[in-house]
Amino acid sequence: MKAIVVVDEKWNIGKDGGLLVHLSGDLKYFKQRTIGKTIVIGRKTLESFPGAKPLPGRPNLVLTRNPEYKPEGVQVFNSKEQLMEHIGPDTDDIFICGGENIYRQFLEDCDTFYVTKIYDTFPADRSFPNLDERDDMEVTWESEMQEEKGIRYQFFEYKRK
Repeated sequence: MKAIVVVDEKWNIGKDGGLLVHLSGDLKYFKQRTIGKTIVIGRKTLESFPGAKPLPGRPNLVLTRNPEYKPEGVQVFNSKEQLMEHIGPDTDDIFICGGENIYRQFLEDCDTFYVTKIYDTFPADRSFPNLDERDDMEVTWESEMQEEKGIRYQFFEYKRK
């Protein structure tokens, strides 16, 4: 299982149900990594997508505590156990894509993390655990520096040791 996330310098990920900043390069990277794979998201993350519609080209699995929640085009699960039973033992093509609560529930299940680091800080109300502070993580790849809208950022791959 993998996770993909964009963070600022304080490992913040969102504010008021949205991303901290929209960077087309990061959105393209997200699509490139997840297209054809299964994504696991929470209800609020689905509702933050354009038109509150699932992302095309990949199965969208939504984890929510609301048993009445039945949006079109996604599969809904009301517990992590129910979702894991559906996925089965082969989790190589599963991407955890947020939000904060979903990342925290699946953090220890993931062995690879694709992290876009933005070299700036933003007002935020959601965060991701700082992988640089963890002894069981190591950076195995990093991209060239990117810049867009005056914002510098880089893509990193972390693996569990």
